Amino acid sequence: MRKPILLLFAVALLPACSQENKTYPSYAAYEPPAAEPLACLPNLDGQIVSSELQEAIGIPVSYLVSAPGTTRPVDVVGQLGSDGRLHWDWSGQWADDRLARLQASALEGKWYAASFPAGQFVAPFDAGNTIESVYSRTEQALYLHGIASIEADPAEGRTLMVYDQPIELYRFPLAPGASWIAAGKVQDGVIRGLPYAGRDVYEVAVDGTGELTLPDVTFSQVLRVRTKVTLEPAVGQSVSQWQVSFFFECFGEVGRATSQTGETEADFTVAQEIRRFGIL
Repeated sequence: MRKPILLLFAVALLPACSQENKTYPSYAAYEPPAAEPLACLPNLDGQIVSSELQEAIGIPVSYLVSAPGTTRPVDVVGQLGSDGRLHWDWSGQWADDRLARLQASALEGKWYAASFPAGQFVAPFDAGNTIESVYSRTEQALYLHGIASIEADPAEGRTLMVYDQPIELYRFPLAPGASWIAAGKVQDGVIRGLPYAGRDVYEVAVDGTGELTLPDVTFSQVLRVRTKVTLEPAVGQSVSQWQVSFFFECFGEVGRATSQTGETEADFTVAQEIRRFGIL
């Protein structure tokens, strides 16, 4: 039984041996494409300059946000580690957290664009993305020009608040020890369809640096920025609220805790809302 099989193999090979030698093409070695340089690369120098807090137009960023109407225990003080640095552990899991995908967008084309001639871009004011904040950025600061509802006439009523002068929200470089106060007046404003006039005061301090641990990632060197916002309406009682944010170079705000309205303690322990950067 073996001979026929051998003959078949021999027959199959004979034509190949009888053909003329072929010249096969020579291929160059594979070279990977050149990597595009990152628009911003953290250098961990302990401060954040304007170019390290750039707006990413049209690029959504994911945040885990506490559910509306709930409160959360929060540690904004941090724990001093054996390495001499502050550590904040915000890695806890809550089943009722919500996923918000927020992104900056161009001011051009918005129904309210004409009200903010010096504005450059907008970003969601609230996690539900119903109101937008209008900003501009220079080498010196990130400025807040006001807020407006995304729709011109939503069911809950129009919002349009324009400051008489841009509020210096974040002064560059952001570095430990920096602090400032900025204020802006609103005249003929509208909040959810109701008239508003008043003065808003922002007291900002960069008062800590250390490591922030989130559910999906740990940021080794964040800056803690504490902001007290006091609203002084033309009619009615003034009210204050605290916001503690954590910033990381090139990523921007990676964590935020907002106190309940009327909170008097800078180191509040109960948050009305918590936002945490996520990879989702």
